[in-house]
Amino acid sequence: MWAVALTVYFVAVFHRSSLAVAGIAATERFDLSAAQLATFTMLQLLVYAAMQVPVGLLVDRFGPKAVMLLGTVLLTGAQAGFALAESYPAAVAARVVVGIGDALTFICVLRLVSRWFEPRRVPLITQVTGTLGQAGAVAAAVPMTFALREFGWTGTYLAAASVGIALVAALLLVVRDAPSQRREVGARLSLGVVRSSLAASWAHPGTRLGFWMHFTSQFSATTLSLLWGYPFLVQGEGLSEATAGVLLTLIVVAIMYAGPLLGLLVGRHPWHRSSMVLVIVWSIVLVWTAVLAWPGQAPLWLLVLLTQVVGLGGPASMIGFDMARTSNPAERLASATGIINQAGFVASLILVVTVGLILDWRTPGASTDYSPEAFRWAMSAQYVLWAVGLLQIWRWRRRARRVIDRSTLEAGVANGQAT
Repeated sequence: MWAVALTVYFVAVFHRSSLAVAGIAATERFDLSAAQLATFTMLQLLVYAAMQVPVGLLVDRFGPKAVMLLGTVLLTGAQAGFALAESYPAAVAARVVVGIGDALTFICVLRLVSRWFEPRRVPLITQVTGTLGQAGAVAAAVPMTFALREFGWTGTYLAAASVGIALVAALLLVVRDAPSQRREVGARLSLGVVRSSLAASWAHPGTRLGFWMHFTSQFSATTLSLLWGYPFLVQGEGLSEATAGVLLTLIVVAIMYAGPLLGLLVGRHPWHRSSMVLVIVWSIVLVWTAVLAWPGQAPLWLLVLLTQVVGLGGPASMIGFDMARTSNPAERLASATGIINQAGFVASLILVVTVGLILDWRTPGASTDYSPEAFRWAMSAQYVLWAVGLLQIWRWRRRARRVIDRSTLEAGVANGQAT
């Protein structure tokens, strides 16, 4: 069951990332400017973040299997539409639907994990799920590059879309919402029910703590991987294009080895989840400070260290989902997870836009040849988000510990009981 659900998430990430190596082909096919090409990625992220709470409510109402089926159908249709699109508006519409379908998968997988695995194993399985799912982005690189060269735009994206047919069949045959029931249906989604469910989830200090943990730890890695890492390393630090590419790949490597390790630690020491996040975030802050304060170009060893501590932020953000699990009853777990999951993406979007604005401000004329000084100014915008996030983590950590009983939490996890 988990293998099928994980495969659905893996393929969703593959579809999300499938444009990363097709930028030149897309520019030629749709006659795009650089700004229009960037719109694809920004719209996908905006849609993904905006859909998190609605998706959580849908999962609480209709169960994870039904919502995941809908997401798979939308992803399949959107990729097919993208394959056949011949105009920029049609292509944008297809990528927006890709963002919606992508948003309909991850929360479903987390809900299934919380239902099918005993509580003490949930943190580890959650981290492994995120790690293996994100490998879909790596898998999209080489196969998509080869396929675009050999089979062209339409053939490549139609082939990618066709995988969804097999996934729909696997979901129908294998996945159940819970061990004891095929479908898990919640209360009707009236406006009053939605308002009360979200209010109750947001009112719990554990949910708020999870929100700010996700907000504070993820945005640095996402911003580097999404858009600004490559120009920062090449123009800001003077590295070759090949070296910059290797360093960005090292962020993914850090995410992949850190996820399972953090999952084990969280499962064994649930009371110290926020402490783990605080240590990781402060490590990110300190290494970034060393890079930005270094006179001239930072040495390669320091940039390698930066990729490793920044990479830790991805798995650290997922600890916020475990806060949702232990702070909310089952009937509103998905909506609480949706609230938390949007936090890091909102912070990332704020930073992506802010870095671009500061680079333009510090660069004369309309040039895109940004100086190292301009990048120092731009990357320093992270300190504002870190300050807000760390303050809120400390604030809600104290409040959460007032309402969560430590002995009950640790005993429940140790005995495999629901908490």
